[in-house]
Amino acid sequence: MEARMTSAANPDVTTAIQHLYKAIHSGGVDSRLLSLVHLRTSQINGCSPCVFASIKAAQKAGETEERLHNVVAWRETPLYTDEERAALALTEAATRLQDDAPGVTDEIWDAAADHFSEEQLGALTLEIALTNFFNRINRTIREQAGKTW
Repeated sequence: MEARMTSAANPDVTTAIQHLYKAIHSGGVDSRLLSLVHLRTSQINGCSPCVFASIKAAQKAGETEERLHNVVAWRETPLYTDEERAALALTEAATRLQDDAPGVTDEIWDAAADHFSEEQLGALTLEIALTNFFNRINRTIREQAGKTW
């Protein structure tokens, strides 16, 4: 499979994305957790370039191989904290919005709100949304894995 586009991104879009990343990373959520959120979203959407990039970012932030390999089955392993579980449940619910999926229920939101401040919830929500944005672009243009941008 080959990428459908090879041109550089629009500089205005790049600047806007940099501002979004700045807002996300200033929201008080640990960078390792943001990487896990990015990874889980990208796994759900089948976005190989984002899976690749999130693993690299998580490793750089000090994440372990064992936890990275198990995030796809986070419910089935004791490797994640209650806070991380709440963030991953929010991630899955906000990503799976298709075909009458319930989305983010009050139960899921309240569980996340038990662990995160409003500012942190904003950062998590923005990270999930931005990752979904990238996943859809990458799947559309057939971006290839191996880049960390």
